[in-house]
Amino acid sequence: MKKFLFSLIFLSVSLSLFAQNETSQNELKINMSNLIGFKWLDVGYERILNEESSIGFGTLISLDHEIDGLDEYRTFSLTPYYRHFFSDKYAQGFFVEAFTMLHSGRDEYNGSYYDPMSDSYINDNSNDKFTDFAVGVSVGAKWVTPRGFVAEIYAGIGRDMFDQSDIEVVGRGGVSIGYRFQ
Repeated sequence: MKKFLFSLIFLSVSLSLFAQNETSQNELKINMSNLIGFKWLDVGYERILNEESSIGFGTLISLDHEIDGLDEYRTFSLTPYYRHFFSDKYAQGFFVEAFTMLHSGRDEYNGSYYDPMSDSYINDNSNDKFTDFAVGVSVGAKWVTPRGFVAEIYAGIGRDMFDQSDIEVVGRGGVSIGYRFQ
């Protein structure tokens, strides 16, 4: 029990010292183009590592499962990423991003096919759920005001690795706004 308490206190002190690092910066963002265009709640967190790199993740949740669009089958995704910036400004400007995406959704089949065994046409309106994992790359740009307002635009493409759905390629992109803080 004493070892557990000591470990807990040591961990708490370490985290509080780490959190008070003057150079650590974080960002919270919302992808407005996904919210407006697809009715997806797409929020993200980004941790600035240094002047030219950051790591982060985005979480996407579909608010309307009936909408048609570019990627209407996706209902949830979790997307961790690494960004490398090519600018003289601190963690902003043009960037290249490597990402992975764990995503789920549903494949919809609306149509009919001929069944030779019954010598008739059968309507197939199935709705199969899937979960898959994609790897991809994005490019974009980020601007940060002196007071911490963040705006970014990015676009990317990834390939599904496990062929769990009819989707072979996933998209990532949008226009996000947010806030950078310490």
